[in-house]
Amino acid sequence: NFQDATPVKLSAIQEEQKQIWEAWKEANNRFDEEKLPELKKLANGKAGKWNLPANLEPNAVMPFYWGSKGDNEPEGGYPFYLYTHGSGPKDAEWATGLKICQIFDDAPSVYFIPQIPNMGNYYRWWQKSKQYAWEKLLRLALVTGKINPNKVYVFGISEGGYGSQRLASFYADYLAGAGPMAGGEPLKNAPVENCRNIAFSFLTGAKDFGFYRNKLTQYTKDEFEKLQKQAPESFIHRIELIPEMGHGIDYRKTTPWLKQYNRNPYPKFVSWENFEMDGLYRKGFYNLVVKERSNDNDQSRTYYEMNIKGNEITLKVDVVTYKTIEKDPNWGIELKFEKSYQPATKGKVVIYLNEELVDLNKKVILTVNGKKAFAGKVKPELQNMVNSCATFFDPARLYPAAIEVDIANLK
Repeated sequence: NFQDATPVKLSAIQEEQKQIWEAWKEANNRFDEEKLPELKKLANGKAGKWNLPANLEPNAVMPFYWGSKGDNEPEGGYPFYLYTHGSGPKDAEWATGLKICQIFDDAPSVYFIPQIPNMGNYYRWWQKSKQYAWEKLLRLALVTGKINPNKVYVFGISEGGYGSQRLASFYADYLAGAGPMAGGEPLKNAPVENCRNIAFSFLTGAKDFGFYRNKLTQYTKDEFEKLQKQAPESFIHRIELIPEMGHGIDYRKTTPWLKQYNRNPYPKFVSWENFEMDGLYRKGFYNLVVKERSNDNDQSRTYYEMNIKGNEITLKVDVVTYKTIEKDPNWGIELKFEKSYQPATKGKVVIYLNEELVDLNKKVILTVNGKKAFAGKVKPELQNMVNSCATFFDPARLYPAAIEVDIANLK
């Protein structure tokens, strides 16, 4: 954690952000690691590979294609798609990925098409070795300067549909949209609340009965519709059970729908259920960073809801627990849940702020769980920009100001 409380004038924020991002790029370029290869045409089929850390998954090598489509790099950078393949033989699945991704109507674009490192019942796109790969991918793609940070998408088919649904909920703050196909996660694995500010496409065959994919897709649709009724602008989605289709559907519909949407990196209403994925938690989400979770263990989760109106910020922090209300009799798959919420009594969270979220010239009032936690001007400081850069490695999220809250000390 970088400590330097040097105040920054409001007029100098943009210049400081630029310098910090340049320094970050330079540090990444100097760092000794396997990089992304030079960006060439996807049609050339040029492959790279990364060795994933052995402590996260032994003998895990992830080959990948990394390439562009279309003639010219758009102003502001390329839209960027991560495609996750299905669970057939991995060489064939990877080759199919390269073939089909070239026909999708989304150029100009850049693709990262990985091959899953290992096969078998215990290898999934959301496990910690793969999380390492996705975070490295985002970090390296964003420092190339060739990717539009507000046009990042994840999508996939079958096993890759499950993977992209989980990744969408876990990494929504980086995404403009997500497009699982022929999947269907129980919503405990991919809370819909986290997808509040992204565009979400989900296509499954109506007769895709395997592992209750059609039923679980319907439950996801129901939840999106329920939340969209409460917040009409916030849960953009297209979720369809395609009549008469089984596990094979038309895969060409997803990226043309996704490509029309951009990320808003500064939503004023954020809902985040901080769930663990293969034992790991995110450090932060949009402009929130967790110093200490409010839940004791993975039997419960911490749920954050931030709402900014003018210069008034309301933060609700709850501990959420799940109760299974529907279980499949054959495999014991938990299909449906009820959630209950209790106001958190402990936990530490940092709320990062910038000019897009509040007026930094004026007093900010922060209320947490109904109690006033802060009232006054927030000071732009160098350390906030450096620390948020290191946390999110996102050129849009170098926040100049921050308020830290210790929930146990709220009076």
